[in-house]
Amino acid sequence: MLSLRQLEYLLAIVDQGSFTRAAELLHVTQPALSHQIRALERSVGAPLLERLPRAVRLTAAGRAMLPHARAALADAERALSAVRQTTGLAGGELRLATVYSVSLGVLPAALRAWSGLHPGVDVRLFEHRHAGELAEAMASGQADLAVGPRPASWAGPVRTLGTEEFVVAVSRDDPIASCGASSVDLSDLRDRRWVHYAPGNGLADILDHACAEAGFQPRIAVRTDQTASAPTLAAAGLGPALIPANIVPGQYEGRVLRPRPAVTRVLTAYACTGFDALGGAFLALLAESAAAVLLPPPPDPHPAP
Repeated sequence: MLSLRQLEYLLAIVDQGSFTRAAELLHVTQPALSHQIRALERSVGAPLLERLPRAVRLTAAGRAMLPHARAALADAERALSAVRQTTGLAGGELRLATVYSVSLGVLPAALRAWSGLHPGVDVRLFEHRHAGELAEAMASGQADLAVGPRPASWAGPVRTLGTEEFVVAVSRDDPIASCGASSVDLSDLRDRRWVHYAPGNGLADILDHACAEAGFQPRIAVRTDQTASAPTLAAAGLGPALIPANIVPGQYEGRVLRPRPAVTRVLTAYACTGFDALGGAFLALLAESAAAVLLPPPPDPHPAP
């Protein structure tokens, strides 16, 4: 019969991309790791991994099993955390999932407050490229709580945190900054080359949509995988960048202007079935800290009678 340890070994190999790196991470020998994977494959009756000369690839059976393996391990860790809380033991783990830009902007203040109040509770942070990937990971049981854009459809509880503003970052000597303006029409930037995001980054879609609404498709000066790099590249003069206002670093070397029309998105916190003790406690801190950097949430289009 398969064990949680075997599932943990399988996920380590998939996430690390090799038996060697997984063995180092797990502090086991590579033969021992291989033995456990072979035992797991015998238990399920199918090969799960295809061993290539320089890589490891999931088989069809492995791809089918992967989300269930992640969910099983997540459930086991939540069960352990619940027992620790019930018996009054110090410790436990809060598992958070989010998108890259939120981990740069909204989350740090809440995590700092949480660490001061609950130093014995570990935090594990899972970061994703875009909202769809985040929702898929949550549906598979990856984390206790997700923080990010409102999911398109979600059966579990969702709490709105507020509305996130976007700004246009440019260098200090950029022509639109030198005139002292505090805002800019996006249509005035149609001929500019932009600091854009890699296609998998959710902010790429936000920039493309904002520019389309302004009647043009952005020309690209450079694409970056790292959200944190966009304001730096803009300050260096490579072109304007559209970024969440709350990720602008302190003592920023560039300038930021509000776009016209405004570009915003609603941020939420959500869970699979309910906010447990740890998730609910963190959500209370998060809502308080988010209120300092987000606009009030939009009115509910379907208020309760």
